[in-house]
Parts: sequence; C-alpha cells; structure tokens
Amino acid sequence: MNFLEPITLAAVAQIVWPLCRISAFLATMMVISGNSFPMMTRALLSLAVTVCFLPSIPNLPADAAPFSAPGILTTIKEVLIGLCMGLATLLISQAFIVAGQTIAMQTGLGFASLIDPVSGTNTAVVGQFFTVLCTLVFFSVNGHLIFFRLLLLSFEVLPIGSFLPAQGLNEFLFFFGSMFTAGLAMALTAVCTMLVVNFTLGVMTKAAPQLNVFSLGFAISMVVGMFVLIFSLNAFMSNFTNNFNDVFDATCALIGTSCDGVLR
Repeated sequence: MNFLEPITLAAVAQIVWPLCRISAFLATMMVISGNSFPMMTRALLSLAVTVCFLPSIPNLPADAAPFSAPGILTTIKEVLIGLCMGLATLLISQAFIVAGQTIAMQTGLGFASLIDPVSGTNTAVVGQFFTVLCTLVFFSVNGHLIFFRLLLLSFEVLPIGSFLPAQGLNEFLFFFGSMFTAGLAMALTAVCTMLVVNFTLGVMTKAAPQLNVFSLGFAISMVVGMFVLIFSLNAFMSNFTNNFNDVFDATCALIGTSCDGVLR
C-alpha cells in the first residue's frame, strides 16, 4: 500500500496549497476580512472558491510533498502571496477613511464617532460614511469579481512554489504611501475651506470683540462642513475610479504582470 502514499500526498497538495493562497486572500480582503463577516462563512467561502478554481489551476509536480521541509516553505509562500493581494484591496477603502477622518477633524464633526465593524476601532462618523459608500460602490462595479479574476491569474503568473518578484514587492510597499496622499488630496478642499472660514472668524472677532467666537464659530464650522461634505460627494465616483485603478495596477505589478485599469 506504500504506492498510494505519494498519490495521496499529491492529491492533498493539489487542494491545500491553492486553499492557503485563497484563504489568506479572503482573510485580508476588503469587507470580507471585517469582524462583521463570520469566520465560518469566510472558511466555507474559501473552500468554495478553491473548488471553483481547481480546474484552471496548473497541475503540481508529481513529487509534491506538502509535509516535507520544502512543502512547508511552499505553504508559507502561498500564504504570503494571498495576504499581500488581500491587503491591496484594503487600500481602496483606507484612502477614503483617511479623507473622512481629515474632513471630520477640520469641520468639527469628529466628535461624533462609532465603532468600526471592520477594524473594531473607534472612528468618526464621516469616515464610516465614506467606508459604507465605498463598500457599496465596490460591490456595485463588481470589484470583488475583478480581484477574484486577478487571484486566478496569479496562479498562472506565480505557479505553486514560486514567490513574489522582488521588484514588484518593493513597488507595492512604496505604494502604501500613496494611500495617505490620495486621502489628503480628497480632503484638501475641506482643509482649504475651513482655513478660510477660521481666518474670517478671526477677523470678525478682532473687529467685534463682543462676538463669542466659541459658540458662533462652532456652529458656523459645522454648517460649512456639512456643505463641504455634500459638495465633495460630486467627485466621489471619479476618486473611487482613480483609486481602484491605481490599486489594481499595483496588485498586477506585485505578482509580476502588467495590466491597465479596468474602470473607466
């Protein structure tokens, strides 16, 4: 019966190694990685996606040994590839969270906060609003299917046992800084507007000292902040499209391939 051992190990590896990459991807993917998404559902989804991907995944070598030292190293590589690709999807929403937090702090709306169901931390309501809106747009444009297709492409570009190219990994790490740049760029309008408002309130207080700048300024800042928030929604879709395409291109560069933005 010893001849069944290599056949069994190869069959197990054919399922386990793709499952490691896919489950690691879903463990860090946008929305699905949140605390509000049940872990059992995430595990079943990983298994279902793996079963659907198996016919399109290149076959493993005949001498695959998942429980050997090279097999354990291969498992670690697959988990790291999935984690990096899943983290890339988080950058789509994190830029809007940074923008929402900045707008909230500048307009005086930061005192209203809620517990973020994704990260479990206390965040401003404006940031939560942008998070929910970004999530709805992400699923409405089939962003999850786009990244699932990219995950399937990664099995052709990076077969089982290979690792992320050094150049793509280096570019991806530097791409994290663009998240803050994109978030601050979206919040720049609110920052400039509130700077003008605060400057105007300062001039008014200097000209008429009897005005209570604290009670008057707080109310004016909130009203102006609400208008700034409403007007900023006009550019939400264009900002989302640019951010989504940048993240998608960065993820393609991460796995060592080139692709153009999918949203127009």
